[in-house]
Amino acid sequence: MDERDIHGLIADVRASRLSRRNFTRIMVGLGLTAPLAAQMLGAAAVAAQPRADGFTPTRRGGGGQLKVLWWQAPTLLNPHFAVGTKDQDGSRVFYEPLAAFDPEANLFPILAQEIPTLENGGVARDGKSVTWKLKRGVSWHDGKPFTADDLVFNWEYAADPATAAVTITTYRDIERVEKLDNYTVKLAFKNPTPFWFDAFCGARGMIIPKHLFQAFKGDRSREAPTNLKPVGTGPYRFVDFRPGDLVRGEINPAYHVSNRPFFDQFEMKGGGDAASAARAVLQTGEYDFAWNLQVADEVLKRSEQGGKGHVDIATGGGIEHIQLNNTDPWKEVDGERSSIKTTHPFLTDPAVRSALNVLVDRGAIHEELYGRLGQATPNFLNGPTRFRSPNMRWEFSIDKANQILEAAGWKRGADGVRAKDGKRLKVVFQTSINPERQKTQAIVKQACAKAGIDVELKSVVASVFFSSDVANPDTYTKFYTDLQMYNVGPGAPDPQTFMSNFTSMEICSKENKWARRNTTRWRSEEYDRLWKAAESEMDPAKRAALFIRMNDMVTQNVVVIPIVWRNSVSGVSNRLKGTDLSGWDSYLWRLAYWYRQS
Repeated sequence: MDERDIHGLIADVRASRLSRRNFTRIMVGLGLTAPLAAQMLGAAAVAAQPRADGFTPTRRGGGGQLKVLWWQAPTLLNPHFAVGTKDQDGSRVFYEPLAAFDPEANLFPILAQEIPTLENGGVARDGKSVTWKLKRGVSWHDGKPFTADDLVFNWEYAADPATAAVTITTYRDIERVEKLDNYTVKLAFKNPTPFWFDAFCGARGMIIPKHLFQAFKGDRSREAPTNLKPVGTGPYRFVDFRPGDLVRGEINPAYHVSNRPFFDQFEMKGGGDAASAARAVLQTGEYDFAWNLQVADEVLKRSEQGGKGHVDIATGGGIEHIQLNNTDPWKEVDGERSSIKTTHPFLTDPAVRSALNVLVDRGAIHEELYGRLGQATPNFLNGPTRFRSPNMRWEFSIDKANQILEAAGWKRGADGVRAKDGKRLKVVFQTSINPERQKTQAIVKQACAKAGIDVELKSVVASVFFSSDVANPDTYTKFYTDLQMYNVGPGAPDPQTFMSNFTSMEICSKENKWARRNTTRWRSEEYDRLWKAAESEMDPAKRAALFIRMNDMVTQNVVVIPIVWRNSVSGVSNRLKGTDLSGWDSYLWRLAYWYRQS
């Protein structure tokens, strides 16, 4: 067991998933003393308090403008419709959850007065309820009070299928959210729920105001003016939003944390690419912060020599992966391509899937493109450590791919492309425009050609590929190609919602406005049973085993091809302090505490 494993166990104790007694037993089994184990938990408890960084402001504001680059710019500012981290982060400027996840996966109170635990009576011992006490004196940006009514509404709003919220998985299994008083709510779950901290926490937990959204619940959800003009509780108030381009905010003079925030104005600029964003922070110092620097590590190291900024890396569970479409993207049924009523002409053949799996040179992609920014992996689920499968191995072999396809009856034609029963092995492989992704595409295409698979590459502008526009045919949720590649992460230190990516209930479709999580359209009754069992399994070891089996199913069946377990990588000005990046939450989870050193 390494240091990250121990941090994971400490996080389990903090979240009441593991008792202090069992933690001590595990540590004693590793050769530690019981008093030392207690000291470790004590240190973790301190870490979960508001994080000290040596800066104690004496007044709010005065810091001028904070300029950040999100080269994949937000397209809307309602967290319940956020397609990818860009929309979550844009929303997080204005909206807040009850609690955030810090770098060690501990819960950090934001709109909550305290974190519920077994000890303080907030978490029920049977796992069927949790009681949150809300911070008092918090106001929405329009001056209306933030109360328990807002939490009840957010549950009703997100859990309503007609709303078509991407957060529905987080909220639909809550039986009720009960208002005990204006500042206390009780969440009652349908079953014992070990991941009670998913709802209202982290990236999926941002809370929107009832008084501005209650008329737009259900079928009218996309009509709310506040989808584009947010009114939240966060450190900055809305000023301007140009989808795909710019988000601007100004200091919230009534923010609920004393003497915060430091900056007077906030600007999130979109467009361009990751490499230019890196240069603007690390070399020229034009911006204070740059998000998601998927840039070759060698390029980042050269940029750091500019002396204006540095690369900050946070470990989470992000996975750069290739998805295989289980449906037919070229056939339209009832006005919908990639319909669940179809099957893919040849990607449902296990031989083709197996061949593609060994044609992805993960080692070369890691060494040539990612370096310290990630590592090659055979697993879709990589973090936290206790959920990572020890069973999988990755392999790169063009010879093996040829043998698999030949044995399955896929014969080469005169042009070298394999065919069977009149079907040719020709695929369209899409991803967003990004140098590292285009280089990855080229590596895969070259290997596939040597095995008789013709690959046509398609590159889509990131703002389009990750758009939430239901009329856009090129979004990754539509998946109107054979293969596609992008990065996705748990967004929380628990994989329950993350692994719903492969459940039958989460299949993206026209009916749900393509706002669900299962973009591959793969279905398995066995997988659904495992996922449902994990929902209510309170034994940490048994629950981890269920997730390992789920991971093994999707990788062995080549539903996806994991490539690189990616870190969260940002460019940070040498003068910008307090960012404290977390791999388990939004890059902006601690935005109120950012400041510039003079």
